[in-house]
Amino acid sequence: MNEQTKPVDLQALEDLYHEADYWHVNTGDQTIHAKRMAGRYRTIKWFSAMVWLAFFLGPYLRWGDRQAIVFDIPGRQFHIFDITILPQDVWMLALVLLFFALLLAAVTSLAGRVYCGYFCFQTVWTDVFTWIEEKLEGAPNKRVKLDQAPWTLYKARIKITKHVLFILIGLLTGISFTLWFADAYELWGDYLTLQAPAMAWGTVAVFTFFTYLFAGFMREQVCFWLCPYARIQGVMVDRETILPTYDFARGEPRGKLKKGEEQNLGDCIDCKQCVAVCPTGIDIRRGQQEGCITCALCLDACDAVMDKVNRPRGLIRYASLAEIEGEPSHPLLKRPRVLVYVGIMLAAIGGIVYGLTTLASLELKVLHERQPLYVMQSDGSVQNKYELKILNKTEHDMQVTLKVSGHDALHVSGVEEPLAVPAGRVSAYTIFVRIPGEQLTAERIPLTIKVIDTDNAEFSAEYNSMFFGPAQ
Repeated sequence: MNEQTKPVDLQALEDLYHEADYWHVNTGDQTIHAKRMAGRYRTIKWFSAMVWLAFFLGPYLRWGDRQAIVFDIPGRQFHIFDITILPQDVWMLALVLLFFALLLAAVTSLAGRVYCGYFCFQTVWTDVFTWIEEKLEGAPNKRVKLDQAPWTLYKARIKITKHVLFILIGLLTGISFTLWFADAYELWGDYLTLQAPAMAWGTVAVFTFFTYLFAGFMREQVCFWLCPYARIQGVMVDRETILPTYDFARGEPRGKLKKGEEQNLGDCIDCKQCVAVCPTGIDIRRGQQEGCITCALCLDACDAVMDKVNRPRGLIRYASLAEIEGEPSHPLLKRPRVLVYVGIMLAAIGGIVYGLTTLASLELKVLHERQPLYVMQSDGSVQNKYELKILNKTEHDMQVTLKVSGHDALHVSGVEEPLAVPAGRVSAYTIFVRIPGEQLTAERIPLTIKVIDTDNAEFSAEYNSMFFGPAQ
C-alpha cells in the first residue's frame, strides 16, 4: 500500500460505502441506474456525442439552390455537395462502407470497443435519456426509491414527463433520419400539414418506437443481447490491445479503510464506485467482460477515489494485458493484423479518390450489334449497328451532339441531332454507320463515338468501338 501524505477523509469514504449498497451487477432483471461523475473521460464522451449533432443538423445545410446532402432514393441519385452519385457509381459507396467496417476492426484491435463507448448511437441516446432521468428524478439512489415507491400524483407527473420527453426525442430522431432522403424544409411542411407520404410516416414510427424502446427501457441489454459487435469483438483484440484494465497486483488484496486500524491491503478500498458508474453494471475488477463498452467512466470514478485516499491514480487505467503482466509492448509495425486492416483501408480510399476524380457529367456506353456483325447494302456499302446508352449525371436536361470518327468516308444515320438526354437518366439511341465497300481497307476499323453537350462543351464523353467488315 502506498504511503499516505495527508489525512484521509473517512467520512467521505463512509458515504461512498453507504452509496455502494445501491449498486448490483446487472443480471437483466433490474434497471441499472448508473451514477454520473465528472471527469476527463466523461468530458470526452460529451464531445464525441456531439458528432451526432450532424445527424440532426446536416439536412438543413444548403448548397446552392438545394440541400447539400440528400439521398434521393426515388430519383436514384445521391447528392453530396457538388457530387452527384448515380446507381452506376454505387461501387464507391460500397468502398466507403468497406473503409468504415475495416476502420472499426482496426480501432477495436488497437483500443477495444471505443466506438461503443464514445460514438455508438445506442450509447449516446441512452446517455441522453439517463441525463434526463437524473434531472427529473434525482441521483441513482433517489431513482431506485422512486421506482419502488407506490404510485402518487407526484410520481405519475415525473414519470409521464420523462416518457413524453423520451418519445419526443425518438420522434425527432425519426424525422431527422427521413430528412436525409428529401428536401428537409419541404418534408417538414408535409409533416406539419399531414401530407407526408406513407413511407415517411412509417419510417418515423419505426425510429420513434425503437429509440424509445432501446434507449428508454432496454439500454445495456441491447449491448448484451442484440448487438453482434459485443459477440465478435473478442476475436479482434489481443494482448497488445489497450483496454480499461484493473491493476490486480496493485489493488489486491482489497478492503475497506477503517479508522484507527493498521491494514496491510492493496490500493483498492472496495468502494465499488467503478461498478456504480458503469452503464452496463459490470465490475471491471473481474477482468474483461462482454459488457464492457470501453467508455472509461470507471477510470474517472477510480481516479476520484484515489485522490480522496491520497494514492496515485491509474489503479484502473487504459492498458494492455501485456503491459499489466510486465511484458514489453510491440510497435504498430509488428502487429500484422492492424497492418492488414490499414492496407485494405488505404486501398478503399484510393478507389474512392479515383472514382471521385474520374466522375464525369456524361457517361457513354456503346453496344455493337453482334448478330450480324455487319450488313452488306445494295449499293455495296457495309453497315454496322450500334446502341448508345447516354447517362446524364447532372441535375439539368441536356441536348448533345454526336460525332463518330475513324474513317473519312463513314456516314451515320438513324438519329436526328441534337439528342435529348434528361437529367439523371439513361437515354438509349440506335445508330447505323456505313462505309463504302471499296474504301474498306481492313476487316476491323477502330471507331471513336463521342457526345458533347451543346451548351457546355466541357461536358462530353467518348467510347472506343470497332467497325467490322468482310475479310479483305
